[in-house]
Amino acid sequence: MSWAQARARAAHAGGAPLAPVRVPLADAVGGVLAAALEALTDLPAFDTSAMDGWAVSGPGPWLIRADRSAEGILAGAAPDGAGALADGTAVRIATGAQLPPGATAVLRSEDGRIRGGSGRELLHDHGATPLDQGRDIRPRGQECRTGEPLLPPGTPVTPAVAGLAAAAGCDLLPVHRRPVVELLVLGDELLDAGLPGDGRTRDALGPLLPSWLRAYGARVGTVRRVGDDLGLLRDALLHSPADVVVTTGGTAAGPVDFLHLALAEAGARLLVDGVRVRPGHPMLLAVLPAEPGVRARHVVGLPGNPLAAVAGAVTLAEPLLRALAGQSAGAPYLVEAAVALPGHPQDTRLLPVVLPERGVLPLAFDGPAMLRGLALAEGLAVVPPGGVPAGARVEVLEVPAG
Repeated sequence: MSWAQARARAAHAGGAPLAPVRVPLADAVGGVLAAALEALTDLPAFDTSAMDGWAVSGPGPWLIRADRSAEGILAGAAPDGAGALADGTAVRIATGAQLPPGATAVLRSEDGRIRGGSGRELLHDHGATPLDQGRDIRPRGQECRTGEPLLPPGTPVTPAVAGLAAAAGCDLLPVHRRPVVELLVLGDELLDAGLPGDGRTRDALGPLLPSWLRAYGARVGTVRRVGDDLGLLRDALLHSPADVVVTTGGTAAGPVDFLHLALAEAGARLLVDGVRVRPGHPMLLAVLPAEPGVRARHVVGLPGNPLAAVAGAVTLAEPLLRALAGQSAGAPYLVEAAVALPGHPQDTRLLPVVLPERGVLPLAFDGPAMLRGLALAEGLAVVPPGGVPAGARVEVLEVPAG
């Protein structure tokens, strides 16, 4: 099928997002809100000083009130119980501290000066901006009120979202459970360390793919090697605890390409078997048999060549995992081509590109077994059959950075 059809089928295969779970804020980052984020408190929760200086009452000058603390009112401490500020009085206050009742403004440290032998008369520097009522006060509820919806369901939980949730009083967030992925790296020829040679090559996908899969919303459980053995592969597929099993290699028709046979023996149903895309056309998506009432598990079979495997990941794994994680599909990111991008006569091409100001530029070393171009890439250009002329807009897919 075409590249677009395969992407759509993978997204549809995910179905509804996984069930919501309530998790601590740090664990929620990378997930998607399953319900609206609501404020559990006013924010700020009390009138707050926005600057170091003096909390003052009235237009001034002011008599500095004697406080139990020489530093005045500090952040994290309630006003000292001396009561409301009377008109014409002031008290030292730090940024972020709670204002005492009766305070009408905050006079910044640099805008005030103390006069008189007692050292207690506070004046407003005449060269400073006039001290209007409410100046440099963050009033209670300025950002939100208790119960106010802050973010809708479906919002990705970024570090900033987690910070907002914490500020609004939340300890837990409802997010869709992130799909668990097991990565099976297939092939007797692969080395985990050392120099390639004597017919053996280094495994590049074990180090590369987990970060990409996490960027698509997954939690990567285990990464393990499976040798060229039909029975071992079949059992690994059947007994995996993961929501999605991603395999590398074994998708073609070579003498030890056992993935199709293993899936057949496991009773799996193929949803995608080959895609008109270069590199990476011998990729597949399958669904494993499930008990009634149990959510189906999926298998994404990627080619063994590194760039071809990446093409398979963005074609099938990304839409499937994003659907399971509750991530909505964004609008395509379109950029003008700085030069003509040659295409395949019938297939979509995925090209590593950079994105200077003048538009999309392709990188060299874009063969199925190469990663040198991808290592420098700022995106993958989706070049339709026949190519793209210079100046035309082309879709660019994100290359996860970490």
